[in-house]
Amino acid sequence: MVTVADVRALARTLPRTTEHVIRDRIKFRVGAIVYVAFSRDERTMGFGYPKEQRDGLVAAEPEVFFLPGAADLRFNWVCCHPERLDHDQMTELVTEAWRMVVPKFLARQRLGD
Repeated sequence: MVTVADVRALARTLPRTTEHVIRDRIKFRVGAIVYVAFSRDERTMGFGYPKEQRDGLVAAEPEVFFLPGAADLRFNWVCCHPERLDHDQMTELVTEAWRMVVPKFLARQRLGD
């Protein structure tokens, strides 16, 4: 089970990340770009994910992942139930979402690829 505290602990290690509370929702971003956001009740989490791959992710684990609302389908975004993630999944999803919003050199520097 993953909590906001788990995501916060990881996000704090990712360069250029800042945490904000906007309309009672916790969001992690780099500059103006949000890469992880929680619902007000913290029961769902949205994160950056390539649009062309998200249908496959949702189809593979529909009990964990789901598409965002219609207004957000235009973005590289998918949602999940964080309590159904394990720590390794969360680490991969949050790190990859962060990678999508930082300069390539910074991602290579941090992650080594």
